[in-house]
Amino acid sequence: MDKIELLRGLVKENPQSSNAWYLLGSEYSEVGNYSEALKAFSEALKYCDDKTKGMVINELTKLSNAENLNKLQPEASTKVNSDETFETKPSAQNIADNIEESNETENIASEEEYNNVIPLRVIEGGKNYAVLDEKEENIKVTFNDVGGLDDLKETIKMKIIKPFVSPGLFDRFKKKVGGGILLFGPPGCGKTFMAKATAGECNANFIPVHITDILNPYLGQSALNVKDIFETARAKKPCVMFFDEIDTIGFNRSKLSSEHMRPVIDQLLTEIEGIDSSTQKLLIIGATNMPWDVDSAFKRPGRFDKTVFVPPPDQKAREAIFKLKLKDRPMEIIDYITLSKLTPLYSGADIENVVEVATENVIEEIMRTGIERPIGMNDLNTAIQMTKPSTLEWLRTIKNYIKYSNQSGLYDEVDKFINANKKLL
Repeated sequence: MDKIELLRGLVKENPQSSNAWYLLGSEYSEVGNYSEALKAFSEALKYCDDKTKGMVINELTKLSNAENLNKLQPEASTKVNSDETFETKPSAQNIADNIEESNETENIASEEEYNNVIPLRVIEGGKNYAVLDEKEENIKVTFNDVGGLDDLKETIKMKIIKPFVSPGLFDRFKKKVGGGILLFGPPGCGKTFMAKATAGECNANFIPVHITDILNPYLGQSALNVKDIFETARAKKPCVMFFDEIDTIGFNRSKLSSEHMRPVIDQLLTEIEGIDSSTQKLLIIGATNMPWDVDSAFKRPGRFDKTVFVPPPDQKAREAIFKLKLKDRPMEIIDYITLSKLTPLYSGADIENVVEVATENVIEEIMRTGIERPIGMNDLNTAIQMTKPSTLEWLRTIKNYIKYSNQSGLYDEVDKFINANKKLL
């Protein structure tokens, strides 16, 4: 009796033995029967522990090479003993050969098209792929890429970055590392970009969570998606989770017109701080343009410990943003100080729009006249006159909440900002 027959007998006796399935897959791989090896390794993944899991994934990665796939031999069956055979699925090469024969008859395509086999990719099951796939390829962003907002940067450094970078001092004083922070302010002022820069500063994994990663039409599945996302984040500690537009996920339960979202909100509250959950070395950042719509349970200490107002950039910040947005473009000598003075209450997105409008006008003129020229101050001044700050509507809206709904002091910083810019409003 050879090894393969012996191992097949073992997996028959104990079909949940990951080691037996792994050894059987290894034997099949050595003799070149890659299709059976793939099936054996897949079975091993169902029952293996973390140690064996790494070994199985390594073997599956080897099998995923196009060279190995091209070596798949057509086998109708694999003999285990003299009385019994096990049927195998057609290999990739069998399928390619069948297609090639039919195509040669019909003269549709050439033989070379069937030699391009796409390599396999191993994906861990049971998770939300949309969340897992996009995290690894993010380009690192730091505070150097964020124009201005120095006060906000210092607040975030003390609350988030220093506990991650220098945990010793915080451990000695029993200071919690991680937790939550809620960013709110007018749209386009850099809340999302600041969250990504925060992850880059503390060298942590960054997981952005969107409403589409959570919602599911089937009852109860949305709450399970929330649980899966947090399990993924805890497995990648230290980690920064970013909930953009958190008012869509954590909407005020007293304002809900339907009970469909309530289990999702309850599960999110439990994951951020519950009996069986922990946010140690897990930083949760939420961002919203409408803090008045976020459920009050999120805004208490222990969940979002600190609520930070992200105002429209000040003059120094606007100057820095103009420099960043005009960098590497053909331009004349630009007076950034003048530009920053001409754009009070402009958000970062508004400034980017000014630069885009000016660039578009210059390109349009070049195409009309055929004479190429750089971007000048006149072009930027014209673009500023053509635009208005998008933050005005938000600031006028929140004035009512400051007047009638600020018993907790949540909007004190906004009130100070509005009082300092009364003439512009």
